Amino acid sequence: MSRQIILDTETTGLSAVDGDRLIELGCVEMVNRKLTGNNLHLYFNAGRDSHPDALRVHGITTEFLADKPRFETKIDEIWEYLQGAELIIHNAPFDLGFLNNELKLAKRPPLTQCISGVIDTLVMAKEMYPGKRNSLDSLCDRLGVDNSGRTLHGALLDAELLADVYINLTRGQDALIVAEEPSEAEAAGAITIPSVDLSTFKLQVVRANEQELQAHADVLTQLDKSSGGKTVWRQLEA
Repeated sequence: MSRQIILDTETTGLSAVDGDRLIELGCVEMVNRKLTGNNLHLYFNAGRDSHPDALRVHGITTEFLADKPRFETKIDEIWEYLQGAELIIHNAPFDLGFLNNELKLAKRPPLTQCISGVIDTLVMAKEMYPGKRNSLDSLCDRLGVDNSGRTLHGALLDAELLADVYINLTRGQDALIVAEEPSEAEAAGAITIPSVDLSTFKLQVVRANEQELQAHADVLTQLDKSSGGKTVWRQLEA
């Protein structure tokens, strides 16, 4: 079973090193590339105000968080939920940095001791679309993912959007998954695929005519000339 967790966070600012804290965690579970609905969504009282720039992004006020639990009281629940999963995160160093900082403050081990690995969709997108904008909104537009409800950043909403983005980014893997997982009918033996002995087939060989051979020779001559006689064509012929 392939279990992946698409994860996103919201924070009081941009730097855990400078004292910014985690205030929201959103997780979406996907098993064998299918969303299960077994999601995790938590808010945390960070004990400090959000930076004005961060507040404009997520809109999560200190007043709203006043009655929310501290992160350390939810570590066991988070740890159990993430146990053994592969995480899918957009710009993973940012979210992992804040999560590991919260764990460190609570004197708990880093997240690497809980999960099986991490996929960074920002790195993936940069490789697939070099030179283009690869923010979550840009990828939604490019891949046809509806993000019209995203007026403010929210960890759970962004994780749900990222799940759709990731599925679209890796769409070519579907065929492999279908091949690996037979249908119920196939598993029950109702459908059989006959084997084919390819040795019984005779393949027709179509040889080049004189005109085609001459055209091929002319191309090789041009290549040999343009390279200053450094090609190996003539050596192979000899």
